[in-house]
Amino acid sequence: MATAASVTSLADEVNCPVCQGTLREPVTIDCGHNFCRVCLTRYLEITSPDPEEPPTCPLCKEPFRPGNFRPNWQLANVVENIERLKLVTQMDSDEEDVCPEHGEKVYFFCEDDEMQLCVVCREAWEHRAHTVRFLEDAAGPYREQIQKCLECLRKEREEIQEIQSRENRRIQVLLTQVATKKQKVISEFAHLSQFLEEQQSILLAQLEKLDEDILKHRDEFDVLVTGEIGRFNTLIEELEEKKERPARELLTDIRSTLIRCETRRCRKPVAISPELGQRIRDFPQQTFPLRREMKLFLEKLSFELDYEPAHISLDPRTSHPKLLLSEDYQQARFSYKWQKSPDNPQRFDRATCVLAHGGFTGGRHTWVVSVDLAHGGSCTLGVVSRDIRRKGELRMRPEEGVWAVRLAWGFVSALSSFPTRLTLEEQPQQVRVSIDYEVGWVTFANAVTQEPIYTFTASFTQKVFPFFGLWGRGSKFSLSSQEGADTLS
Repeated sequence: MATAASVTSLADEVNCPVCQGTLREPVTIDCGHNFCRVCLTRYLEITSPDPEEPPTCPLCKEPFRPGNFRPNWQLANVVENIERLKLVTQMDSDEEDVCPEHGEKVYFFCEDDEMQLCVVCREAWEHRAHTVRFLEDAAGPYREQIQKCLECLRKEREEIQEIQSRENRRIQVLLTQVATKKQKVISEFAHLSQFLEEQQSILLAQLEKLDEDILKHRDEFDVLVTGEIGRFNTLIEELEEKKERPARELLTDIRSTLIRCETRRCRKPVAISPELGQRIRDFPQQTFPLRREMKLFLEKLSFELDYEPAHISLDPRTSHPKLLLSEDYQQARFSYKWQKSPDNPQRFDRATCVLAHGGFTGGRHTWVVSVDLAHGGSCTLGVVSRDIRRKGELRMRPEEGVWAVRLAWGFVSALSSFPTRLTLEEQPQQVRVSIDYEVGWVTFANAVTQEPIYTFTASFTQKVFPFFGLWGRGSKFSLSSQEGADTLS
């Protein structure tokens, strides 16, 4: 069944452009537009066109011939059908307000039976003891309930939309992290592949050299052995000949001949010299760099896939006035000249330190700091708790909410309850700082050689922030690569 709205929309499509009513005896002119025959005739009478100029269409202003009206019977049938639909729709609408049992108009609503009643139904025995109201009066409370339901549903919808938005952001972050890890795997394996190719070339070249030396020794051995065999053959032939001679000739110089035989000693040549043999035995040691690089590769790859890179920047609100920060807040250097910085509760006023933005309340995070102490001074790196003391003296130890190491000229110290000087293979220029919030680890390592520096064990209960400190003219650090650190001046 067509709805009233759809029938009205259809009726609007068959209106006369002149009278705005339903088309009556529709006719079509040259341009294709349709009008009521009466409306178009009156239009021609009113406009009174110049006999030399044809009249124009009321809609598109295209000229047409007055005597060339074409009745549009098909459109007339469409108009007639739409009129019938309008009538049927109106009758159906009227029937909706009528009691199907008694044919009377519905005025009441029974709260107990949730039924719409006419006057006759209202007086019926089954509804006399019920709560009956006029339709509008009964609808009021339900409208209020519907409004409350709508408000609750809209609120829940907003909450779901907020959850959707939050989870989509989280998914996007995870996708970004996965893409980063994927790129890291590709990069690390490309580096390893290049290193393996280089090591293969080196080891094959060394084996080739050993092969050449072995063949050279073999040739020298063959020459030496051939010479010895030749001398023995000559002496044997001489003795065999002498043995067959008569006694008088045999005894001639016999003693000299025997002495030559007895004193003749075979030089026992060696095909492989001790030096060459030692080189062959020592060859497996040439794979030590390969083993070390493979071990570092696996440790580094496992670590970087396990920890999330923390994209941090320095917070100028916390920076001590003696620290000069770069415009991108990725670098800092020490200066004895105080900067004009507004005093606020977040700023350090005694300890020449600065924190990073954000902080962490969970997860595993890592970042690299390039340290430049070429002109002396010291640099302190680590993490601190949110309520660390900002004013006055700051004691850098775990009991005060500081887990850090200090790099100075020629040595590194762990700032534990009692500062501990560490023994390292080399002074790190780039330090990787990592935190596992749930486990409670703060780990420091040489970012270049992967040599462990120190690990703190803690129990975090509040947000922690990356922490940096400098002291001494020329000391500086950078949160970017070593190349970026070199640009700090």
